[in-house]
Amino acid sequence: MRVCTLFSGGKDSTFALHWGVFKGFEVTCLITLLPKKDYSWMFQVPNVEFTKYQAEVLGLDIIQYPTSGEKDKELEDLKQALKLAKEVKGIDGIITGALLSDYQRLNINIISEELGLKTYSPLWRKDQKEYMRELIRNGFKFIITSASAYGFPFELVGKVIESQDVETIIKAAEKYGFNPAFEGGEAETFVVYAPLFKRELKIEGEKIKISEYEWRFVITHIR
Repeated sequence: MRVCTLFSGGKDSTFALHWGVFKGFEVTCLITLLPKKDYSWMFQVPNVEFTKYQAEVLGLDIIQYPTSGEKDKELEDLKQALKLAKEVKGIDGIITGALLSDYQRLNINIISEELGLKTYSPLWRKDQKEYMRELIRNGFKFIITSASAYGFPFELVGKVIESQDVETIIKAAEKYGFNPAFEGGEAETFVVYAPLFKRELKIEGEKIKISEYEWRFVITHIR
């Protein structure tokens, strides 16, 4: 089956892509929605413009499609992006990295059905703590590009996350009540290496404190 992957450059969409390839799907392209606003109901915002570098080291084509970022209009933008992928790449389905968001998953499923596409969400309802550990065991390397949750270990923002960092995040999540895999928007990530990458991406950037409980890592250069 020919599929595309909805791709934000973060850990979840990258892991879903990994799953699809090893399950034998023919992944023809990545699709990244580029919100024009700082916040989106559906899509990751920080650093998504850099997904073109990940596509390069994956050896995959990428469709970067602009979206308004407005709650209802961005669904129409997603529909147009998938329609384009179907026309250009002849896809039969899409792979998503949805973890727990019913809003995200249901809207993707509805739009896909309208276009005659099958939807695969291999991470849906996975155990959040074990999933974070599984990422590290499978060789995924990612940095946290933003964090905005009370009790989050903000010293990890901008750092390549290792196994001990995952345990730190899990302990903080248990204590302060945020989602350890960040599905509630507590943090965003950017993958610098995964088993399908031909090369590891080297990131340079600046760590910025937005407020007491919000930090961001702004990528300035990738090589």
